[in-house]
Amino acid sequence: MSHSIALIDVNNFYVSCERVFNPKLLGKPVVVLSNNDGCAVARSNEAKQHIPMGAPWFKFQQIANEQQIVALSSNYALYADMSNRVMRILNQFSPDQEVYSIDECFLDLSGFQHLDLLQYGQQIRHRVGQWTGLPVSVGIGASKTLAKLANHCAKKRAEFDGVCDFNQLSPEQLNHLLADLDVGEVWGVGRKLAVKLKTQGIHSVLDLKQANAETLRRQYSVVMEKTVRELNGISCLELEYAISDKKQILSSRSLVFR
Repeated sequence: MSHSIALIDVNNFYVSCERVFNPKLLGKPVVVLSNNDGCAVARSNEAKQHIPMGAPWFKFQQIANEQQIVALSSNYALYADMSNRVMRILNQFSPDQEVYSIDECFLDLSGFQHLDLLQYGQQIRHRVGQWTGLPVSVGIGASKTLAKLANHCAKKRAEFDGVCDFNQLSPEQLNHLLADLDVGEVWGVGRKLAVKLKTQGIHSVLDLKQANAETLRRQYSVVMEKTVRELNGISCLELEYAISDKKQILSSRSLVFR
């Protein structure tokens, strides 16, 4: 049986949480700041064109004033509570759940393939939206790595309406999508590794998918080999059912940006 792994991600999580309790912020450019208002750790879509992620706030206060950007101090107790609500709702859609971070969750939907998983994904979006007020995107693929990329497409491409199931695409359609994605979008690749891969002619996700897994293992690591296999629909990464300490929300400047 083929795998169907879903990755559910709350859009602009910290900002979305603030908007639930202050609807006047809807449609306005909003930035959430880290401890002591040091830097921008979350931005609404309206603010992203003006404020870089992680930007030291004192350097951008003039721009924020000019663009009428609302800056909020972070409220980690609120974010943790909203995260718990979302994860409890998602657990109703599949008991096989990995809480990956405060705003991301994997669900194994392999036993639900008698259903239309695109519709199931929309049900997830609507349930979370109705019960919490938070917008989510849903990506589905044959592996965790593909689910991550599908979520990226669900979030960035309007034609998917918030839910993208790679398993319902033809191989040609999927490859066309992957050819348009920069290799740096692959889960675990990152900026520095992407630069190295591009020197080898691996520029897109499709390039990495079609690369020789064993060669990349020798050049980099077994992790890279698994990434290539995951891009080819071979599930190498199992769901982790207990959240690790490093994935817990942190009240520090090293907080993962949302």
